[in-house]
Formats: sequence, structure tokens, C-alpha cells
Amino acid sequence: MGDPEEIVDAEIVPDPPAETPPPTPPETGYTQGGVPTFESVREKIETRFGTAIGSSELASETAEGREVEEQYEARQRAAHDRLEQIRASMRDEPDRT
Repeated sequence: MGDPEEIVDAEIVPDPPAETPPPTPPETGYTQGGVPTFESVREKIETRFGTAIGSSELASETAEGREVEEQYEARQRAAHDRLEQIRASMRDEPDRT
């Protein structure tokens, strides 16, 4: 390479653009086909389960909640007693065949 003033005819080629990954779609919980993802379904179930547990705990702590619980237990006892009466009456009846 001789003379520093020697001019070399060259074309300036820009650097190739860096490969950018395609933009990721925002996490919506659904695939492009409209099907819910496993993670979104699991999260929805866990949220509903937690809400249900919390609601029942809060309800049982109120006076109305305790009253409803007592009414339910009274109905269960009455139903059990009535069933026993029916069974006893069926044992006392003679066969009709």
C-alpha cells in the first residue's frame, strides 16, 4: 500500500440492521386462536376459590351467618328425625304382599 494519498474507490456499506425479535403480544391469557392459556385458567380458578373461602369465613363471623348455620343444623336434625320415624313405621307395618 503505498502512497497515503492514494484514493481507493470504495462503496460505503451500512451495517446490516440488528435482528430484532418480533414484538411479543401483550399477555392477555388467550392464544392467537382465542383459546385461554393454562396459566390464565389456573389463575382464574385460584382467584375464585380464594374469594369463595374468604366469603364463607366472613359470613360465618357475622350474626346472620351464625343464625343461618343454626337454622341449617336444625333442619338437618329435623330431617334425620323424620327419616327415622318413617323407617320405624315401615318396620311396624305387616307385609302387604
